[in-house]
Amino acid sequence: MSLEVRVMQALKEAMKAKDDAAKRSLRAIKSAILLVKTDGSNKELDEAGEIKLVQKLVKQRKDSLAIFIEQGREDLAEKEREEIATIEKFLPKQMDSDELEAFIKDIISKTGATSMKDMGKVMGVATSQLAGKADGKTVSSLVKKLLVG
Repeated sequence: MSLEVRVMQALKEAMKAKDDAAKRSLRAIKSAILLVKTDGSNKELDEAGEIKLVQKLVKQRKDSLAIFIEQGREDLAEKEREEIATIEKFLPKQMDSDELEAFIKDIISKTGATSMKDMGKVMGVATSQLAGKADGKTVSSLVKKLLVG
C-alpha cells in the first residue's frame, strides 16, 4: 500500500476522532506528496522516495523543536513533538543501538575499512542499507567511533 493511501486512511480516522495534532501532521505529509507529484519531474514516488520524504518531514520538525526549546516556547515545542510522533508512524521500525552497532561492524569488516580514511566507503554502504531504519547522524557518529576506536 502506498504512503499516500495510508496517509489518507489515517487522515479520515483522525478527522473522525477529532485529533487536531494528527490532522496537522497527516496534512503535512499529504502536502509534501502532492508537491513531489506536481513538481514537473513526472517521477513516481517509490518506497525509498517515500521513506526519504517522511524522514525529511521528521527532521524539519526536530530542528524546529530544538529551536523552540532553546527559545523557551514550550507551547510550540509540544506541537512539534505531537507531529513528530504521528509522522514517525510512517517510517520503518528503527534499529536499536545494539543492532545498529552490530550491523555497522559487519559493514566495516565487509568493506575492509581500517581508518577514518575509509569512512566514506562505510557510510555509502550503511546509508543505502539502513535507509529509514536509522538516523544518519547516529550512523555517522557510530561509524566514527568504531573506526577510531
